[in-house]
Amino acid sequence: MKISVLGIGLMGFPMGRLLCAAGHEVHVWNRTQAKAQRLAAFGAVVHATPGEAVKDADLVITLLENGDVVGQVLFDLGAAAAMKPGSLLIDMSSIKPVEARDHAARFSEMHIDYLDAPVSGGTLGAEQGTLAIMVGGKVAHFERALPVLKVFGRATHVGPTGAGQLAKLANQMIVGITIGAVAEALLLCERGGADMAKVKEAITGGFADSRILQVHGQRMVERDFAPRGRMSVQLKDLRNALSTAHEIGFEAPITQLFEQLYARGIDHGLADLDHSGLFVELASRNGMT
Repeated sequence: MKISVLGIGLMGFPMGRLLCAAGHEVHVWNRTQAKAQRLAAFGAVVHATPGEAVKDADLVITLLENGDVVGQVLFDLGAAAAMKPGSLLIDMSSIKPVEARDHAARFSEMHIDYLDAPVSGGTLGAEQGTLAIMVGGKVAHFERALPVLKVFGRATHVGPTGAGQLAKLANQMIVGITIGAVAEALLLCERGGADMAKVKEAITGGFADSRILQVHGQRMVERDFAPRGRMSVQLKDLRNALSTAHEIGFEAPITQLFEQLYARGIDHGLADLDHSGLFVELASRNGMT
């Protein structure tokens, strides 16, 4: 299958590499071309514009920063106009559900199929092909995309257009809030004189255990905040969740609190840390290094 990937960043690079390894004809574009060029060694064809990258593609995947960037690349920089009728666009970026519905409507007028299919699992899941993929759109389009989505991990159809993005917002609410809970709890233990690493070991296997405790908790223990999923991206997702909640008349006070905490951390210069870097903001509030 001829597949185009627009956006070769932290997620796009390993996912593009998986597509190459699966034997697809892969065409790629990225605003910073050097990032896309890394995939040439794995057999991908690198293009200077998104329009060139998607020409004659059967399937186009977008992995871009936010809804504004997705809209710009698709509709302002010529990607959508260059796609052939009958092709399929899979937006694997994390954007607002209302933006996904708008994009789907515009593609429908162009006789191009559309799925919103954001992912969870981070760069590790992207590298290993173990991502959780939440898909919104028509069932027939999902079934058409499934062989490709399986290259990246486990795909689940969760509802109509926009539902994939809604599920991703739920995922990010849980991730962001749980990171805060783990950070606050471990810092409390350290302040009280306990060994953080041993506390993490002690509660492993109990009701408080989680993937967040194991992965992000370990980063906190090691003070390793190199970005896998950035603080700035986590804040963007929480704000998208709050915007969607307001749109549908839903009160989300816990998410609102954590939006404020991540925002303060970013105000204090933590934007480019991993989202487990909320630990740094909470430590600072308590006069801890």
